[in-house]
Amino acid sequence: MIPIRDQIPTQRVPFINYLLIAANIGVFLFQFLAGPNEDALVYEFALIPYNFVTHLNISNISDIFTSMFMHAGLAHIGGNMLYLWIFGDNIEDSMGHAKYLLFYLVGGTVASLTHILTNPGSQIPTVGASGAIAAVLGAYLVLYPQSRVLTIIPLGFFIRMTLVPASIVLGLWFVLQLFSGVLSLGGPADVGGVAFWAHIGGFLAGVLMAKLMGKQRKQESTVYW
Repeated sequence: MIPIRDQIPTQRVPFINYLLIAANIGVFLFQFLAGPNEDALVYEFALIPYNFVTHLNISNISDIFTSMFMHAGLAHIGGNMLYLWIFGDNIEDSMGHAKYLLFYLVGGTVASLTHILTNPGSQIPTVGASGAIAAVLGAYLVLYPQSRVLTIIPLGFFIRMTLVPASIVLGLWFVLQLFSGVLSLGGPADVGGVAFWAHIGGFLAGVLMAKLMGKQRKQESTVYW
């Protein structure tokens, strides 16, 4: 399933969410313009669990945050920014601008630490906003479970577009991450290039923080597109 948009309008301009998206895109463009130096850039600023565990210092700690804004390719950043665009504005609307920024960074940090704990010996550079965005998805599930999401559902050669409850879209996403994460235990880190436990940790952090920081709004009866 590919979500396109949700049905809940915001009451305030989500400028923090816009800035986060712009920052991610800006860093991605910087990576692209680095050309042959991109690999060196990734190893310098990406999160590498083994380095964090064996040589903990300010540089490795800062890599948690710099890695959140780096991506491995166009599909990677495109998917992440789509989810952030759809769901992030409502979380910012619920929490307020400052709390949302804190929420996003804490969610991404918890996701990174979860990845480190489950893959302490990995020397594979880890990049992406997926962990922080997983926190956004977890918070959305708590705050807006009855929202409906316009979703593309591929059915063989046919494609159907329909409204699906957010609880189903996000619940299935989490179940898939959990299933894949359990399968990856004891195996190589980043199976298929995906840090599943970072997603799981971020999602659960988002669920908890939404209960502490979020304010659920009553949904309007009108559907907005």
